Amino acid sequence: MNARTDPSVLAATQPFFARLPSGAGMPYAICGAGEPLVFVHGSLCDYRYWNSQTSVLSRTFLCVSVSLSHYWPGNDATINSEFGWQSHVSELAEFIDAMGIGPVHLAGHSRGGCVAFQLARAYPHLVKTLTLADPGGPLQVEGTSQATLPPATQALRARVAALIDAGDIDAGLEMFVDSVSMPGYWRKSPSSFRTMAIDNALTLPKQFRDALPAYSRAGAAEVQCRTLLVQGEKSPRMYRNNVDSLANWIEHADKQTVAGASHGMTVTHPAAFNRLVHAFLLEGSD
Repeated sequence: MNARTDPSVLAATQPFFARLPSGAGMPYAICGAGEPLVFVHGSLCDYRYWNSQTSVLSRTFLCVSVSLSHYWPGNDATINSEFGWQSHVSELAEFIDAMGIGPVHLAGHSRGGCVAFQLARAYPHLVKTLTLADPGGPLQVEGTSQATLPPATQALRARVAALIDAGDIDAGLEMFVDSVSMPGYWRKSPSSFRTMAIDNALTLPKQFRDALPAYSRAGAAEVQCRTLLVQGEKSPRMYRNNVDSLANWIEHADKQTVAGASHGMTVTHPAAFNRLVHAFLLEGSD
């Protein structure tokens, strides 16, 4: 069955599972028609994170949102790869190839922004444009040989992992989500977001053990496609620093800010975010 052309698939809201050459099954949702626009979620999320985008942008594009391995609704017992950004890059490339939809417009948020960035570097033939919203990961400082997260961030993540491992899911999620957005964000979040985060809570300690690669000038120079970098006006400084640096390092980059938004801009300010993405993609259309 061709997911791009079968109307029953395009109209469906439940996830499908693409069987990849590696043997893995990748959950995804698909809707709309037009040029393919693939969404990559970040921490504690899955394909459902992008519902506010796909419901609107599917009027113009074929919107495909995926769940990376180990995230809901996947099952660790059926996954044959270790949790890690490198595995996620490889399986996403496999997915685009297996679906026959490349090159795609690729959008990633937070940790998913790092995965999307690395895929654009390693598989340039699969990516037509790149959209990075508050891309996660450390920033390479000029003149240094390596980059790591600040000690305070590492200490907080250790406390979060300990809480989740001890079964205190809500406290661990509140500490982490508030730290990457703003104090009080977890308790004010929509119930749909909290449900999704709880479904994916056990991925967080695994993620903390999987250090993301640092963004560097040399690495960014390998991104040759048009790139949109989006930051929340109130996002934590580390995300805004990443956006600022990548905007300077990527040759064909456009930087935009969602006014009044923090890290969860795609959920709290979906209309503003969608307008930026829509305008960017149409600007470069033939």
